[in-house]
Amino acid sequence: MDIRRLLPIAIAAALAALPAANRAATPASDDAKAACVVMEDGWIRLSPVPQPRMLAGFGRIANHCGEAVAVVGASSQAFAEVTVHETVVVDGVSRMRELERLALPAHGEAVLQPGGLHLMLMQPVRALAEGERVPLLLELADGAQVQVELEVARNAPEGAANEAPAHHHHH
Repeated sequence: MDIRRLLPIAIAAALAALPAANRAATPASDDAKAACVVMEDGWIRLSPVPQPRMLAGFGRIANHCGEAVAVVGASSQAFAEVTVHETVVVDGVSRMRELERLALPAHGEAVLQPGGLHLMLMQPVRALAEGERVPLLLELADGAQVQVELEVARNAPEGAANEAPAHHHHH
């Protein structure tokens, strides 16, 4: 067989395959958004109570995407319910309120820390141990899901958002 005849056919076939290969290597837009939203320094404050009804989760949720996204839900098999809360001071008293939407600007972040934004982790299905890593799923407004992990700790891990002063909380 003459290679000079096969070469143009081989080149045409290779060029025709490029768009399909490129699409396969490029994640779908939901996957791309999920890939650029990350949780950094995620941790769960270990409770001194043996069987706590709720725990709190902290860390930084960073959006490395070129467009704004919003966290509209969260879940974990380790808890019956996970919600995003914000602590606000009303008439000198700290109160928590649930947020239905946590907006993350393009290339921005939300800092979850004691006394501010945080995850309410309700009804743990079992006792958690210090050092344990707990998986959590963040749900974005566009339907994308982001798998993150939070480490169980007595205090904020090194490099995590600083502790805020203690406040009296009311639900």
